[in-house]
Amino acid sequence: MVERLGIAAVALVLLAGHTPAPAQTLFVDEFSGREIDRAKWNVIVTGRTVNNEQQAYVDSPDVLYVNDGALVIQPRFRPGFKTPQGNTFDFISGRLDTRTKFTFTYGTAAARMKLAGGAGLWPAFWALGDGRWPDTGEIDIMEHVGDPTWTSVALHGPGYFGDTPLVKRAPVRNASIDDWHVYSVDWTADTLVFRTDGRETYRVTREMVEKYGQWSFDNPKHLLVNLALGGNYPFGVNKAETPYRGLPASTVSAIQQNKVRILVDWVRVTSR
Repeated sequence: MVERLGIAAVALVLLAGHTPAPAQTLFVDEFSGREIDRAKWNVIVTGRTVNNEQQAYVDSPDVLYVNDGALVIQPRFRPGFKTPQGNTFDFISGRLDTRTKFTFTYGTAAARMKLAGGAGLWPAFWALGDGRWPDTGEIDIMEHVGDPTWTSVALHGPGYFGDTPLVKRAPVRNASIDDWHVYSVDWTADTLVFRTDGRETYRVTREMVEKYGQWSFDNPKHLLVNLALGGNYPFGVNKAETPYRGLPASTVSAIQQNKVRILVDWVRVTSR
């Protein structure tokens, strides 16, 4: 009896000290090579834009490149730039995604990024399902439209897209927006928890989503990183109508002087 109690006590101690299994790495890019790893990323070239954005996305080494262990997206002023579709833009910028190369369902997606100040600059780190938008769901892990005091997170899906009710501004505390920060989301079967530098900024449950429409977060998502310029979301914040919608003259000048760029130190997806 004493021996059995002793074994039981040892078992309880072992259980009390049990730690979860280490996280499994599903995807990682440290941008440690000399150029973008195209086995992991697609470089998007498009002449079609949404949200009245003012840039064309191009595959060009002066816009998208790797430098000193970080991905760089540097927009350029190219007045009259013609896309293959015949559309004209005055700015070019960069967008990457992992569509057809990597998708995941549940886990933690995180990126360490250094943003750039400037009204109307619209960098984003997000995840998107394949298929018709918004039915397949969109997770905006980090968006920034130039206000130095906050970034934002959001969910889009059927019944809660566009000016979605499922959005939250995440204040930038005790730091600058152009410092390094880690933006992440913990995604489970019924909850998404958004964080900045490990600090929870917004928690969305299945119950909250289903007040507006179908829960669209049980399907695989791919990752995206991009830098848009101007458009409806920035305009809604800065009210700049000229010289471009959502993109005031001060930011245009900074782009013209090649002073604007965002950096991505790494992107990781893990799952327990």
